[in-house]
Amino acid sequence: MIIPAHEFHPGRILAGGTMLYWEFSAQDLARTRFACSPLSEVVTSVEVLKEPGRHAVHLPWVRQARQRLAGVDWELLSQLIRLPTVYVPDFLTPVPTHSTLTIEQAVAALAVTDPVVVRRDLARLDGELPPLVAELRADPEAGLARLAAEVQAYWTAAIAPHWPRIQRLTEGEILRRARQMSTGGPAALFADLHPQVSWERDTLRIAHRTVDVQRRLDGERGLVLAPTVFAWPGVYSQQNPPWQPGLVYPPRGVATLWEASGATVPDGLAKVIGRSRARLLAELDAPASTTELAARTGLSAANVSHHLTALREAGLTARHRTGRTVLYLRTEAAELLLRD
Repeated sequence: MIIPAHEFHPGRILAGGTMLYWEFSAQDLARTRFACSPLSEVVTSVEVLKEPGRHAVHLPWVRQARQRLAGVDWELLSQLIRLPTVYVPDFLTPVPTHSTLTIEQAVAALAVTDPVVVRRDLARLDGELPPLVAELRADPEAGLARLAAEVQAYWTAAIAPHWPRIQRLTEGEILRRARQMSTGGPAALFADLHPQVSWERDTLRIAHRTVDVQRRLDGERGLVLAPTVFAWPGVYSQQNPPWQPGLVYPPRGVATLWEASGATVPDGLAKVIGRSRARLLAELDAPASTTELAARTGLSAANVSHHLTALREAGLTARHRTGRTVLYLRTEAAELLLRD
């Protein structure tokens, strides 16, 4: 899709070759927030299933999902997400309006989308529409009912079994970014967010496949940062006026999601604090709970808790409660030890 430099096309567009610039005012920074989007996970996971070779980290999930989706009807959803991904209809990829949104809430909102909006978004798709998408355009109410049912069924089969782990990873990412911003300001918030994203002075730069434009945010909406597991290895921009613009990116630690353990334990550190504690620090590349660390390391939950308490007393880990879950993360002192 070619987008003139004087306008920014609404929607969700895969980043790549040229450059998108978002200029921030102080008010924009003040309104920048995080949110998790179940629909973003659905859409990006469909892309993973369609092109698993580009998403090697998720291959263990792909194998399970294909088995679980046998007999599940998700053809309309599949036809709406075409490869190569240039534009996904806005009504299927809304920028989250709340920091926490359940799939049930997202599906309910999807089912009552204004037919005018559906036809407007579908008109932006290039080429001839696939059969079921053409039916959706002809009869949006019936099509949306089918699409909502497909999204729910797809979610139940392919994502729901893994949602607690996915949610802990994204929540841990938000916690980590918030801590970075509290100590280093906006520059630290965007630091190492993604290889295609950089911050300089008051401008966020996003390497983009199809967009080459400089746009000043209006000072009234800021930006929504939406960590999304299945976005890996890409990053996506969103612009759905009048809502806040959004940036969908993979959280740190995605590589640990489907593996029992992939962390390398530094021998020198293990000799000083013990191999189990060194391994736990290595596993905390992204914040994690006691239960998840036990599953990844093979240690008992009680043993993990004992070691984490000792590491916290030594100033090497910190803990943060999110809902009913307590997440542990490495401190700066631990990061320094692991780097050295």
